[in-house]
Amino acid sequence: METMSSTPVHRRKPALSNPRVQRTRTRILAVARDLLPEVGPTGLTYALLAERADVTRQTLYRHWPGRAALLFDLILEGPDSGTYPEPGSDVRAVATAWLKSLRAGISDPAIRTAVLAVTAQADHDPDSAQALVRIGEDRHAALNKLLEPSGVQINDDEYTMLYGPVLARLFLDRGQVTDAFIDAVVTQWLTALHHAGA
Repeated sequence: METMSSTPVHRRKPALSNPRVQRTRTRILAVARDLLPEVGPTGLTYALLAERADVTRQTLYRHWPGRAALLFDLILEGPDSGTYPEPGSDVRAVATAWLKSLRAGISDPAIRTAVLAVTAQADHDPDSAQALVRIGEDRHAALNKLLEPSGVQINDDEYTMLYGPVLARLFLDRGQVTDAFIDAVVTQWLTALHHAGA
């Protein structure tokens, strides 16, 4: 394994603990978030992003070796919509708040575009496929963390049954996810959980 001092500068990973590196990364992600809805995923080239963020392409490649890694971070480090729920013992309340948070996140044009791009590329691009899996694992783990006080932990199928209808409504039906729709999804999901536990 190479040490930091023996690794050429252009191949070194950025030290995220460095405040200057973190500010640069935050600025790049903000610029990418602004550009993505305007130019789309294929138009978000590293040349354009480097120019708009006032960094070198080398800096971009050091942070994100490929577009899938950049889109992954755009999705998971999206803007704070202020609606992420707190852990709780009421499974219905936690699930409802979590779905509303999902709805708010996907409503952000950059996140919506990034999710669609990663999903579309997953069949043909191993990096996108891996990013999609990692996003699912991250969100599943986050939901289980919120559910810890209730004593309920959900498996992969139960997780998919909760978020699946919301994404289907947004991306396939191109419809609105109303509070009433979320309430209906959570009610059906809780019924399925109850039958599975019986």
